[in-house]
Amino acid sequence: MENRKRILSGMRPTGALHLGNFHGALANWVDMQNQYDCFFFVADWHALTSDYENPGTIAGFVKEMMLDWLSVGLSPDKCTLFVQSHVKEHAELFLLLSMLTPVPWLERNPTYKDQIVQLENKDLSTFGFLGYPVLQAADIIIYKADRVPVGVDQVPHVEITREIARRFNYLYGDVFPEPESILTQTPKILGLDRRKMSKSYNNAIYLSDSPDAIQKKVARMITDPQRMRRSDPGNPDVCNVFTFHKIYSDQATVGSVDQMCRKAEIGCVECKQKMAAFLVDALAPVRAKRKEYETRPGLVDDIIQAGGDKARAVAQKTMADVRRAIGI
Repeated sequence: MENRKRILSGMRPTGALHLGNFHGALANWVDMQNQYDCFFFVADWHALTSDYENPGTIAGFVKEMMLDWLSVGLSPDKCTLFVQSHVKEHAELFLLLSMLTPVPWLERNPTYKDQIVQLENKDLSTFGFLGYPVLQAADIIIYKADRVPVGVDQVPHVEITREIARRFNYLYGDVFPEPESILTQTPKILGLDRRKMSKSYNNAIYLSDSPDAIQKKVARMITDPQRMRRSDPGNPDVCNVFTFHKIYSDQATVGSVDQMCRKAEIGCVECKQKMAAFLVDALAPVRAKRKEYETRPGLVDDIIQAGGDKARAVAQKTMADVRRAIGI
């Protein structure tokens, strides 16, 4: 992997992963592990920035997240999988970078402003929440990552990281490369109620859901809101179930459902049942692989341990360069 560009990305362990997480990130990660030297981490310290009052669930979600990752095809033989808090060097670099990062850089972060509004039920007036982009920068540049896969709305995060790396290099000499964003294209997939898929909305289909759970959830999905009766023609273009069909069903089914819906030759119940069957089949390999790991819990612990050891070795080498550059 010496000649491969290095990728770094992570997820906060705030709950079970769902189809939105898969299409938004994991599917791309699975492809990238064959092309890049990938480091993927469970960002448990980042989870504390908004859930610091109730940290009890974070530890349990760490292993569940690793199970989800392994079940969709991330392989410890192809990439480095680890837990953020197991590599203490992240905290040391975060501290040093916080000394040189101007506060206005953090206050202008659009995500910071959005989260303050969206999570108004939580007290986010903490240094940790304001400064999480600095920790994020430490996460990325401690592995001297070349690229960071993100959606368009996350590009400002990587730009702050680039600015922090640039400022460090200006003050102390060239230590860090400036990571570039890789814009990832993802299919638009919404929750059962046509809002963004999220556990907080109770509208998600999880990677770990059983076939029965999937079928029951699909049965309550919102379809074309203008189609009131079975005899009314529908419009697949505005139907969330049809969006799932285009992702999971075969082309023949997609074509027939499209035509039959527009002519009122198929009802929403039957349409949902058809899609649910394809979705259950599509997730069968994920369920099977997850079951393999669940029956061998020690193996997951070993993967986390080995990934942490590998990540730590890289981080320690970087921190030796950092201390040498600063002179302390």
